[in-house]
Amino acid sequence: MSKIIFKSLSSGSCGNCYYLAIADDNGGRIPILIDAGVSPRRFKKEMMLHGISAEEVRGILITHDHMDHIRSLGSYCKHHRWPVWATPKLHQALAGHTMTRLQIAHYRKELQDGWNEIVPGRIKVRWFEVPHDATQTVGYAIMLDDFKFVIMTDLGRMTAEGMAYASQADAVVIESNYDLEMLRNGPYPVELQDRICLGNGHLSNDECARAIREFWHESLGFVFLCHLSEHNNTPELALECSRGSINSPTRLIALPRERASELFSLSL
Repeated sequence: MSKIIFKSLSSGSCGNCYYLAIADDNGGRIPILIDAGVSPRRFKKEMMLHGISAEEVRGILITHDHMDHIRSLGSYCKHHRWPVWATPKLHQALAGHTMTRLQIAHYRKELQDGWNEIVPGRIKVRWFEVPHDATQTVGYAIMLDDFKFVIMTDLGRMTAEGMAYASQADAVVIESNYDLEMLRNGPYPVELQDRICLGNGHLSNDECARAIREFWHESLGFVFLCHLSEHNNTPELALECSRGSINSPTRLIALPRERASELFSLSL
């Protein structure tokens, strides 16, 4: 019998990278990465703490082309040669990006509309677009055997499509980036504040809480709050805001910004 394991290596403007895997009772694993905002060296070091080899990874999913999500993608291509899965539009942007254009060409895997098998018979993904000021930003619905996992990071507002996938998921990673009062009374210039909060930047604690309240269902085992702002949020504020949106047995967890999380077993 298999279980699903998940670990955030980093979640925030300092870098974003997530490990997601099917793990069998005999010790075998089928892992993927989501985004590449931490170095291969750091990834390897963190996973070794759990006795997990970096060489097992089957591919990387990319959500968008901002630096905190692709900073180390070229290094992963150079050192590990893993397939890089992204939409055609996003791959076009990566092919011209200074951090990826020289390394990514041989590892390019395009995601089509509908479900895409990235590990035949075990892992398939479906992308959906979310509003954010990058070339293109996508969330992912991921099927790992029969387990439904959804990730939505860097979204200026919640979408009906994202809501539909989350309402059927066993685990959801969703952005809870800022507290509006902290943002408006903080050090950022007004132009940057507006970029963050006017629908094409990031999701606030209140917006995240409303979304969770709408997609929560009794089979939802985990909700992870991701991409918390260093200057405009705290884990305590984010958790307090969303706590009333869920009921038992769902676990609500704020992912750390600059350090790795624990290794979570998501199987219900």
